Amino acid sequence: MRALHSAFRLGTVAILTFGVSGSLAETRSVKAAPTVAVGPQYDTTHVYVAPENVDAFVKAFLGTFGGTTTKQVVVTVTPTPSSTSSQLLQTPVGTVSLFGFKTPVPYPFGAERTGYLVTDLDRAIVSAKSAGADVLVALFPDPIGSDAVIQWPGGIDMQLYWHTTKPSYVAFQTIPENRVYVSSVRVNDFLRGFLTFSHGKIVSDDPHAPGIEIGRPGDAFRRVRVESLFGKLTVFVTDGHLPYPYGRELTGYEVSSLSDTLAKAASLGVSILVQPYSSSGRTAAIVEFPGGYVAEIHEINR
Repeated sequence: MRALHSAFRLGTVAILTFGVSGSLAETRSVKAAPTVAVGPQYDTTHVYVAPENVDAFVKAFLGTFGGTTTKQVVVTVTPTPSSTSSQLLQTPVGTVSLFGFKTPVPYPFGAERTGYLVTDLDRAIVSAKSAGADVLVALFPDPIGSDAVIQWPGGIDMQLYWHTTKPSYVAFQTIPENRVYVSSVRVNDFLRGFLTFSHGKIVSDDPHAPGIEIGRPGDAFRRVRVESLFGKLTVFVTDGHLPYPYGRELTGYEVSSLSDTLAKAASLGVSILVQPYSSSGRTAAIVEFPGGYVAEIHEINR
């Protein structure tokens, strides 16, 4: 498949038609709506842990990556009755919205992988729908703004949110990657829709990425890397034959020294599920934090 990012220009968006093999059959540009993204530092990974694991997770996550947390509050963050502790963990390499539900979690919450801050939630929902997303949870108020949950082709759930008071967060030192696993049947629909919505660009599309990156050394798979004002997103196109924990990790965090980071993590009770390996210019490992949150951590080999 040819690189698609050449079709993305200021004020335009590419409409993509894919052949049955996944190759780009046609590209044409149309006038795009203004972007609703704010910046990568406002996009959070949603982490749900049992209430008794909240403090251990906070200690391990901030101890591993540095950073701070907001004061923990107990609130209702769903449109139907529920109760959860809630706090925002901000680190130089990524942000987490942490929930410790004290009541059963209402459907479909818990399946959304990320929260994306938008400039206008009504417009963002219209834009997502026109790009092919479903709206699983219609707009609803929360204690500091409003939210909605959307789903992209391939079953990828994301939350969109807007704050009543405009937030101001420090930019990341390194931008984390949202790691998405999609089937070959739905990947082109997902890419078409997400690129349209995010005003993003494909920075690489490798149809023969090393299988070690999904726990299958000797095999190959398609890996697509996307960048936009929402941040980085990596798409893993697989047949679903994935050994644990591949497919469970939501986010990949870039650090300056993987060995130092893993040493700190291990001292804080973080389990190393996949030992460090090198592939495609990075050395990476997969870890599990107290409470069950699985993440990839990597160092770029320069």
